[in-house]
Amino acid sequence: MVRTPLTPEERERGERLGALLRAARGGRSMVEVAASAGLSAETLRKIETGRAPTPAFFTVAALAGALGLSLDEVLRRCAFVPV
Repeated sequence: MVRTPLTPEERERGERLGALLRAARGGRSMVEVAASAGLSAETLRKIETGRAPTPAFFTVAALAGALGLSLDEVLRRCAFVPV
């Protein structure tokens, strides 16, 4: 299966998601947050650094729950806003 290249907007959205998750994580470790979301620390690391800019919905939902973020907040902060 060949994946289509990501658009610049998708990459930017992934960067915003990563920044939001890092900020929400605060002083908690990646391992702690990932474990409470049922994910590997490597998955969280990839999302936070933008190497996985389009995570699955359920991954985002699990991380939002572990970090006390609503999905509305995640959408509002990460959605593409044309200039």
